[in-house]
Amino acid sequence: MPELLFPHLITVLVERVVVESGVLRIAASTKDGTAAVCPGCEALSTRVHSRYGRRIADAPVGTQPVLIELLVRRLFCDNSDCARVTFAEQVEGLTSRYGRRTPVLQRIVGALGVVLAARAVVRLGLMLGIVVSRMTVLRVVMALPEPAWAVPRVLGVDEFVTRKGRRYGTILIDCETHQPLDLLPDREAETLATWLREHPGVEIVCRDRAAFFAEGARTGAPQARHCADKWHVWHNLGEAVERLVSHQRSLLRDLVEPEPSPEPEPGPVPTSVGQEPPEPYPPGKFLDRLRDTHAAVRAQVEKGLSLREVARRLGRAATRCASTLAPPARRRCCTASGKTGPANSTATGPTWSNGSPRAARTCRASTASCKNVGPAALTALCATTSIRCVPDADPPPTGRRWPGLPRPAKPPAGS
Repeated sequence: MPELLFPHLITVLVERVVVESGVLRIAASTKDGTAAVCPGCEALSTRVHSRYGRRIADAPVGTQPVLIELLVRRLFCDNSDCARVTFAEQVEGLTSRYGRRTPVLQRIVGALGVVLAARAVVRLGLMLGIVVSRMTVLRVVMALPEPAWAVPRVLGVDEFVTRKGRRYGTILIDCETHQPLDLLPDREAETLATWLREHPGVEIVCRDRAAFFAEGARTGAPQARHCADKWHVWHNLGEAVERLVSHQRSLLRDLVEPEPSPEPEPGPVPTSVGQEPPEPYPPGKFLDRLRDTHAAVRAQVEKGLSLREVARRLGRAATRCASTLAPPARRRCCTASGKTGPANSTATGPTWSNGSPRAARTCRASTASCKNVGPAALTALCATTSIRCVPDADPPPTGRRWPGLPRPAKPPAGS
C-alpha cells in the first residue's frame, strides 16, 4: 500500500509516519552503501563525508499536507580533476538541487499557476492541502520550460506596450492554434524581417495596417500573403464611420427637431397684510416634518421655556428651523435669508444687514403681516438672522438685554 501512495519513496528507508498538527510527517533517510553521482564530473562515489536533514513538501494525501523529513548524505568526490571536493546526493524522483518540493508537487503548482492567477492558486491550494504563497507560484511558472513549437503557416503580428509612448514590442502568435510564439524587443521592420528569415515557411501574415509591419513582412517573407484580422477590420471601420459622422455633424443637427421650450412658471403672487400667502413648499414629508417641528417648538415656548432650553430638549437644528414661531406657510416672508424664497428679495433690499431704520420698519411690517406673536418671535428672528432692528413692544421687565440688540447707553453721571 505505501508503494502505491508514495512510489518515489521506494529508494529510501522510511523510519516513521506520524500526523502532527494536521500534517502527515514522514521521516526517511537514504540507504548506505549506494553510490552517488557527482554533479560536476559524473563520477561515482561511496565515501561519506557527513549527513544533513532536508524538509521537502510532497503532494497531499486527500486534503492532508505531506512533509518529508529526509536525511541525506554528503560524499567526497574522488576524482582529482574535479573542482568539487564534496557533493550532496540527490534521490531521483524525490529531491532536486535547492528544491523544497517534490517534482510531483512542483508539477501540480506549475499546472495550476498556468491556468489560474497566483492568488487564486493560493486559495485553491488551501482547500487541496497545498500550502504555497503567490510569489512561489509566480517563480514556479517563470521556471517552466517554454513549450516547443513549429513554424506556423499563419503568423499573427501585433504590437504591445510596456511604457505607453516610450517602449513598444512585437508579439508573434500562431493564428491557427492561438499559441504565443515569441516576443520581439521592439516594433522595427528590420527586427521582424530578421525573425522571418530565421524561421522560413510562413505563408500568411495577419497584421494591422502599420507601415513597419508591412515593410518587415515583405522583406523577411516576400512569398507570404498579407491580411488583416477581424478586430482591426472592425476597428478601422469604426474609426472611418466616426470621422464621416463628425464631418457631417451640421446635417445631423438639422435632423433633430428642437424641443419646445417650457413655459415660465408664474412668480409669487403678492399678498396684502391680512391675506394668507400661497403655500411655499409642496405637500409631502418635508412640509409635514416642518409643521411638526414648528408645533413642538411653539408648544415649548408657550410653556415659558427659553429657546436655549428648547434647543437642549429638541435639538439646536430644530430650534433654528422653527425659531421664528411663524407657521411654515408664512416663513418665507419672515425670513431674512434669501435661500428660502423670492419673497425676501421683493420685501427687503440691501439694508437688511446694516441696521438702518428702513430695515427696522420692514422687519416690523413683515412680522406683523405674518402673525402678531409678540416680542418673543421678533427676538428669535433677530437672533437667527443678520437683522439689527428694534421691536415695537417694550423690553421684558427682567432687565436682560435682548439678543441682537445694541447694549443700552449708560445714563450720564449725576442724573
